[in-house]
Amino acid sequence: MIRLGTRRSALANAQATLVADALRKLGHEVEVIPIATTGDADKVSPVEQIGGTGIYVSSLRDALLANEIDIAVHSLKDLPTAPVEGLTIGAIPVREDPRDVLVARDGLTLGELPRGALIGTGAPRRAAQIDALGLGVECTGIRGNVDTRIGMVKSGKVDAVILARAGLARLGRLAEVTETLDPIQVLPSPGQAALGVECRAGDTEILSVLAPLDDPATRAAVTAERQLLATLEAGCTAPVGALAEVVEGEDGPELWLRGALGQDDGVRRLSANGPVDDPVALGKALAYELLERT
Repeated sequence: MIRLGTRRSALANAQATLVADALRKLGHEVEVIPIATTGDADKVSPVEQIGGTGIYVSSLRDALLANEIDIAVHSLKDLPTAPVEGLTIGAIPVREDPRDVLVARDGLTLGELPRGALIGTGAPRRAAQIDALGLGVECTGIRGNVDTRIGMVKSGKVDAVILARAGLARLGRLAEVTETLDPIQVLPSPGQAALGVECRAGDTEILSVLAPLDDPATRAAVTAERQLLATLEAGCTAPVGALAEVVEGEDGPELWLRGALGQDDGVRRLSANGPVDDPVALGKALAYELLERT
C-alpha cells in the first residue's frame, strides 16, 4: 500500500487523485491521507505574513520525513526551490496548460474591463505584470480557494480575479473562464500547472514505482523555471514569472525559457534558449541577464 499525502483543499484532492489513479493503473494500491497545512489553516493573512514560501508544503514534508506517508503531491509552484535533506522529487507528470486566466463580471476580457476596475490576485507577480500593461485597472490582494475567489466576482467585491488555468481545469470549472491570458501579457509562476511527487531520497522502491509517471520534457521545463527563480533568490511570492517549453530547433529539440522580473519602474522581460539536457544552466543564465538589466 502506497500512502499518499495531500493538502485538504478541493484542488489538492483533485491533484492527488490524478496521481493516485495513475499509480492504480500501474497496479499499485494507494491510500490518500489528507494533511492540514499552515496555508490552509489561515486563509486570510497574506502569504508573506504567515511564513511565505513553504506554507503549503512543510506539513507534508514533515510527514514524509517521519515515515507517516510514502509520497506527497505538491503544486510545484508552491514548492520552495531549496532542497530538503532526505527528500527528492520522484516524479513530475505531464504538465497541464500553465497559463493564467481571467474570471470577470459580465463575461469581460482584460482589455474590456473599464479603467479603475478592481482585479483580485494574491500574487505580486500577476499584479506587477498587469500594472505594466498600462490598462488603468487596479490589483488588490486576495486569498482563498477557487470558490472564495470567484465568489468575490459574483458578489461584486471585485470586477475580476486571475487564477491558474490548470486549477480550474482539474476542478472541471473552465466554463467560468472569460479569457485565457497570453504569456506575452502575463507569464505564469515558475512551475505553474506542474505537479511534484515527492518522496524520501533513499526509498528506492518508491522511486522505482514513481519513475513511469515522470515526464522528461516537463521536468526539464520546470527545472529551468525554478532555477531562474532560485538564482534570483526569490520566493514564490516575489514578482517573478517564468515559462519554459521544449521546442524543435534547427539541430533538434531545445529548451526555450522566458522570464519576467518586476521592478519599481516596471517589468523586465527576457528570453533565452539552450539544450534540453542542461536546464539548470539555462535558468541561471537568464536570471543573471535579468539582473544585469535591472
